[in-house]
Amino acid sequence: MEATALIAQLADTARLAARTLIAASHADRVEALNRIAQELASSEVEILAANAQDMQRADKDGMASSMQDRLLLTPARIHGMVDGARQLTKLANPLGQTLRESTLDNGLHLKQITVPFGVVGMVYEARPNVTVDAALILLMSGNAALLRGSSSADASNRILVEVMRRALAHTNISPDVLQCVPSDDRSTVQALLHARGKVDLVIPRGSAALIRTVVDDSTVPTIETGAGVCHVYVDEDADLAKALPILINSKTHRPSVCNAAETLLVHEKVAAEFLPGALKTLSDLGVKLNVDSKVEVIAAAAGVPTSRATEENWSTEYNSLEINIAIVPNLLAASDHIAKYGTKHTEAIVTENSDHSAQFIALSDCAAVMINASTRFTDGEQMGFGAEIGISNQKLHARGPMGLEAMTTTTWIVSGNGQIRS
Repeated sequence: MEATALIAQLADTARLAARTLIAASHADRVEALNRIAQELASSEVEILAANAQDMQRADKDGMASSMQDRLLLTPARIHGMVDGARQLTKLANPLGQTLRESTLDNGLHLKQITVPFGVVGMVYEARPNVTVDAALILLMSGNAALLRGSSSADASNRILVEVMRRALAHTNISPDVLQCVPSDDRSTVQALLHARGKVDLVIPRGSAALIRTVVDDSTVPTIETGAGVCHVYVDEDADLAKALPILINSKTHRPSVCNAAETLLVHEKVAAEFLPGALKTLSDLGVKLNVDSKVEVIAAAAGVPTSRATEENWSTEYNSLEINIAIVPNLLAASDHIAKYGTKHTEAIVTENSDHSAQFIALSDCAAVMINASTRFTDGEQMGFGAEIGISNQKLHARGPMGLEAMTTTTWIVSGNGQIRS
């Protein structure tokens, strides 16, 4: 079937099925997620087998190790999906919540309540866990989902959608609220982006190139999830005993994800004390170091190999064990650097000076600021939202990790007693 017709058919099917979601109670949706959690747990062998097919193909095709890490499913990652589903069931119902309410002089009663968007398309790369995270959040917020992952994760995505649909077949919610968009033809992406009137919202999740393509080409409204060129700034008043583990965790805990740090900035007053140990630790962990001329001198004295950072390095999201390092004269210079090269995702400061942290917050135009904590905490699950549908760098509607509430819009309810407008 031609891509435009296929997407229209999938969207129409999903929208009709979404009526079962609209009619469902919060308890019904909780039951559905619990069923999905159980089915995911019991289907672990099946899921891992499908993922192994994708991993074999990725290795054969020479996929970068950072992307292979995103693609890989393990028992622990499947258990994480299960836990995410169960965490979502414990959160408050995002639908039907009254945001504001008043009675006018003419007796009309106004109430603004939360409602679903309708049919939401997801366009994402490599990470099959996004298939589950997105589906769970959209289900709990009353939305139908068109899930278009990458061809590299085709087998993984198809089995995950199949498992979730099997679980929904035992509930009051139609399995057709979840639709897996074929990934063997790139034309399905364009058809999804141009399905205005059929699809209510599109959310991209992946590389900067993918996100830019979706935002620039889509005629369907989008929420922009952003690339992460995240920074750790070690202030002159930092507790250096805290700074090193924060830096190491921010860079090496899972370097392939968007909240990993890509640049370290160090105040010149603590550089001589902090950097020799930090450089050696990073190097010993296999991190490639791109440095400015001042750091280069310190690294050479410590016997740590480095490369001179280029202009391109400072704005690169590596998704791998690679980091940029610079010495700055003060907090303002650090903030200027971040403003020039950052992507408005997550910025971290290590300092014991509350005035400095307040200034850093004010100067950091980003979705999340970490004070004496790893950048890796910009995450829906870590922030108590359960799973997340992505991290928004934009300023409209949603910003930061997007959980249940971000996947709702509003309706105004106006109640009267025969009033007419004069």
